[in-house]
Amino acid sequence: MKKFQILLADDHKVVRDGLKLLIARQPDMGVVGEAGSGKETVEKARQLKPDLILLDLSMPGMNGLQVIKALGAAGSEARILVLTTHEDQSYFRQVCQAGAAGYVIKRMAGDELVICIRKVAAGERHFDEALSCQVLSGQSWPSATNADESKTLSPREAEVLIGVAWGYSNKELAGKHGLSVKTIETYKVRLCEKLGLNGRAEIVRYAVRQGWLTEENRFGQPASLDLLPNHPPLSPPGRLGPATLTSRARALQNH
Repeated sequence: MKKFQILLADDHKVVRDGLKLLIARQPDMGVVGEAGSGKETVEKARQLKPDLILLDLSMPGMNGLQVIKALGAAGSEARILVLTTHEDQSYFRQVCQAGAAGYVIKRMAGDELVICIRKVAAGERHFDEALSCQVLSGQSWPSATNADESKTLSPREAEVLIGVAWGYSNKELAGKHGLSVKTIETYKVRLCEKLGLNGRAEIVRYAVRQGWLTEENRFGQPASLDLLPNHPPLSPPGRLGPATLTSRARALQNH
């Protein structure tokens, strides 16, 4: 049986090692190479000509979306299955539009991932069911925007921004959203880059200008997000009370 060849693209070696072990147990697939950055992924795809690329979105240099576009422009015939922690519609839509054949979330079980890999390698498309349902149903999510669309915050980024402004730690936010601390840190870096913010003091000022640090939404989300399904309010921060947070926000705003 001829095996279809997979290029693993993820900046975490431990993730690549786990994927290699999973794929090595399958009789119809094998790993032809691996890459730890976006640029290396494009180079390896050109050199090795894999049948499928298992691609992370958050990588140094070129991110996953840029990699997909670069491979498409280069005429790569490799099928691309995105394997990511990002569950935002904005990323999902952009990846689909760029030409990826699949989009799945890293929390899925190994046997489920193997099924997805086989489907995509066989020419089918496979996308995370929850994200697909949101898009197909036309469900819209509130967002915070600056002057241009490139500075639009995803719903998750807005939630993280508000949580940070109210004084939640990365660990508390990670626990609430079921994400890793590193992922929360990535959201913080990304939202600061989008909005041109530098540090928590500027995050607080921004949240105040948006009207997000009021008593009705003091637990980490705009009131409009509380009305949506699957967005329960955060519990109050363990170390800081609302009165203390409000006074700190006002003090930072006036600096």
